[in-house]
Amino acid sequence: MTAELLDGRATATTIREEVKAGVEQLEAEHDVVPGLATVLVGENPASQSYVSMKERQCEQAEMRAFGRHLPEDISQADLTAEIAALNADPKVHGILVQLPLPDHLDEDETLAAIALEKDVDGFHPVNIARLTLQGVEPTFAPCMPLGCVELLDRYNVGIKGKEAVVLGPSNIVGLPTAMLLLHRGATLNICHPHTEDLPGISKRADILVAAIDEPAMVKGDWVKPGAAVIDVGWSRVKDETAEKGYRVMGNVDFDEVKEIAGYVTPVPGGTGPMTIAMLLQNTLLSAERRAGLVD
Repeated sequence: MTAELLDGRATATTIREEVKAGVEQLEAEHDVVPGLATVLVGENPASQSYVSMKERQCEQAEMRAFGRHLPEDISQADLTAEIAALNADPKVHGILVQLPLPDHLDEDETLAAIALEKDVDGFHPVNIARLTLQGVEPTFAPCMPLGCVELLDRYNVGIKGKEAVVLGPSNIVGLPTAMLLLHRGATLNICHPHTEDLPGISKRADILVAAIDEPAMVKGDWVKPGAAVIDVGWSRVKDETAEKGYRVMGNVDFDEVKEIAGYVTPVPGGTGPMTIAMLLQNTLLSAERRAGLVD
């Protein structure tokens, strides 16, 4: 048996097309154009690349992109003031602060400065806290975890009543993904580096999410036949035969797991493309809420 690919690239393309159609309808019927503000502090090359990609896809979806590139040595007070100005701007429906920030800045304080209704990246402390409460919905959920669940939905992988195992309790991916699955009725097991018998626990999972920092750690014998496997990992592994001298690998040994699982995400091309797609979807949702079209 060869697993069906949970194709993040194709799914993200579909979502971006849906978002673009929603943007066009919102402008035509209500004269509202969704706007996304990206806040980049400093000159980190990876962060610059990520922000450029987000702004480019925002414009392709016919949204407005408001870029704020701030100096590396900006003070916490001045950064908070920049965010306050974006909170007050009616043309801005979503605000994303690119992480990591320079060491002298407080990430928690910075994220908490974003207005809840504009926290389209889903990392405001209140939104994260709401994920942990039954019967309470966050204004927005973090985009990569949201993309993981969206992939399952788009491929009609059932969640309710299934056993889900999340490997890695990170604040950015593992824990939010676990909480989203729990809200959808999954029976949940969250594992960490001290968990005993990781292979045995993993093999019980109907839905296995690998959000650890170890290339190809999850082997075929870790996987229940027919399970859905979501690989959130992304590592550069030295490979002298590759053109760039390295190849990209996830947390899952793809060649082994694809022969056991029912569904599996590739790396690259799985959860990564879904992240920006969900950011655009959240920004459109924020604009629709502002227009009074949805709750």
